[in-house]
Amino acid sequence: MLRRAMETLANLFSSRPIWTVGDLTLYIRQVLESDYRLQDMWVTGEVSNVSRPSSGHLYFTLRDENASLRCVMWRPRVAHQTHSPRDGEMLDVLGYISVYEAGGQYQLYAESLRPAGEGARFAEFLELKARLEAEGLFDPERKQPLPEWPKTIGVVTSPTAAALRDVVNVLRRRFPLVTLLLSPTQVQGDDAPAGIVNALESLNLDGRSDVLLLIRGGGSMEDLWTFNHEDVVRAVAHSMVPVVTGIGHETDVILADFAADLRAPTPSAAAEVSTPDRAILREDLAFQRSDLNQLFREHLHLLRQSLEMWSTRLKLASPRANIASKQQILDELTSRARTAIQHKTDLFRAAITGLEKTLHAVGPSTVLARGYAVVTLAKNGQVIRSVKQVRSGDPLHIQVHDGTFNAEAQDQLGE
Repeated sequence: MLRRAMETLANLFSSRPIWTVGDLTLYIRQVLESDYRLQDMWVTGEVSNVSRPSSGHLYFTLRDENASLRCVMWRPRVAHQTHSPRDGEMLDVLGYISVYEAGGQYQLYAESLRPAGEGARFAEFLELKARLEAEGLFDPERKQPLPEWPKTIGVVTSPTAAALRDVVNVLRRRFPLVTLLLSPTQVQGDDAPAGIVNALESLNLDGRSDVLLLIRGGGSMEDLWTFNHEDVVRAVAHSMVPVVTGIGHETDVILADFAADLRAPTPSAAAEVSTPDRAILREDLAFQRSDLNQLFREHLHLLRQSLEMWSTRLKLASPRANIASKQQILDELTSRARTAIQHKTDLFRAAITGLEKTLHAVGPSTVLARGYAVVTLAKNGQVIRSVKQVRSGDPLHIQVHDGTFNAEAQDQLGE
């Protein structure tokens, strides 16, 4: 009985495998990573133990009153973050849960960071953007063109802002002829939206400005949220004077930018796009002067050609020129008549020469020289052309090439 009990107990223990720590940790990691809900999640909490080693990675802990969670963000992800976490602040972290096997701890591998509460604010931002876009406030057809040569530029910003100094410096360098008209207002805080709206309306009523610059330097999303206020966006969209926004940095997305007639990435850039550059103007002026000189020279050349043409026509229209022309025609006709007569004469002479040669070739003396003879009856001189004209014994007279002799006809040899 004891032996059987021991065997049963051994079989019971042998049916349950023994795990190594590494295998168990790997299994737990696989279980966590197979849960899709843990692979793309936002976690909020208070930041503590922030560490930034030389590797460039970011380590910190999220905690609340009940628990804490270790977090790590790899260097490539850290480089793309606009927010740097600080101990004690509330933070929303996007990432996935896995296990750090060497330490046997589960942790959050962070991919994106934002201050806690920005998610709700961003949703509010998207809702307002969609509503205003549906009203047509952002339509390209509403955009007004900027004046090419502004005389007065209205600026809406804080009078103590560094952005204002940047704009002034740019305008002095690029286009010092322009007049700057400041409508001061707060650009941050609870009273800022109403102040910006009043400043824009004031410049519109003033009527002197050719273009308006709504500017503010960089800051956090909280600092720039004033320019997402619905009243500010509507005031920008309804401005009768073209509005150029230069708010924050190039990466900041502001609703006022969508409503503006032109969005510049920075305040300095807003001043640049609103004015011509005097250096370029000098170059254009030099080109214009060169083109004008060239056009003047070409026009003068055309006038000289016209003068020469009319002078030539006047000479051709004078009686002397006409007489000379008629004389030349007469000389040409005379020469042509002489040539024609000479040609006719040569043709006649050639024809006569040909006839002479033909007559010579068929003449009696030429024929007799080839061995022929002329036979006539001695009694009457009749040329004998047939044997029927001759009887036997008739005296004949025969003429050859070099003389004549007499003969007598014998018996006929033919009919």
